[in-house]
Amino acid sequence: MIGSRLLSKARAYLARQRNSVGPIVDTQGLAEFIDSRSSLVAQTSLYGYIKTRAGTRFPDLFENDEFLESINIAKWHIWGACVSDLTVFAGGLLYQEVADADRVRLALKRAIDPVLERTGHPDEAGKDFSATRESIGVRLAGAVFTDAAQTENAFTRSPAALVYWAPIVDELKVLDEAIVRNSIRFRWQAPRRELRKALQARQLLDSMID
Repeated sequence: MIGSRLLSKARAYLARQRNSVGPIVDTQGLAEFIDSRSSLVAQTSLYGYIKTRAGTRFPDLFENDEFLESINIAKWHIWGACVSDLTVFAGGLLYQEVADADRVRLALKRAIDPVLERTGHPDEAGKDFSATRESIGVRLAGAVFTDAAQTENAFTRSPAALVYWAPIVDELKVLDEAIVRNSIRFRWQAPRRELRKALQARQLLDSMID
């Protein structure tokens, strides 16, 4: 089954989307939100770009084993970039509540570490996926949260990853780059609104007190 793990996350998100997002009051809830929205944005952006470029040939591409390998690799790397961006954005929202970067970093680490551990290194993600996973922790360790929740400040990795990893010839990527970057930025608007509304920053931070 093509990308069954990421597809199942997106389906679960779409099923829950019929209802309002409940309050996010602990790191487990934040982890679920980041994972599910990252899966959705990664897949819809990637498949949307490929479908636009392929047109009526889009279904035929999935009969090509080399293409399937490329798209599976791409969607895992884009997912990792999406996790990175949304995590830093969440950190910006938490920082607005406490202005304590170390405490915010701890909350994000408790949310994201189980997601990355559960994800592991899928065989279909390719040999370079470990570097993508590690880059999330590196970015989190050095992130500045002061303005991370302002507009699109945190969302820098996912547009670049979509352009880089999409299995489209380089000549076309050069022509498409601005449109492709704007397409994924547009898809982040709804998750940002949802998180701003649902995140109970003080309650989440207080939930970490042992």
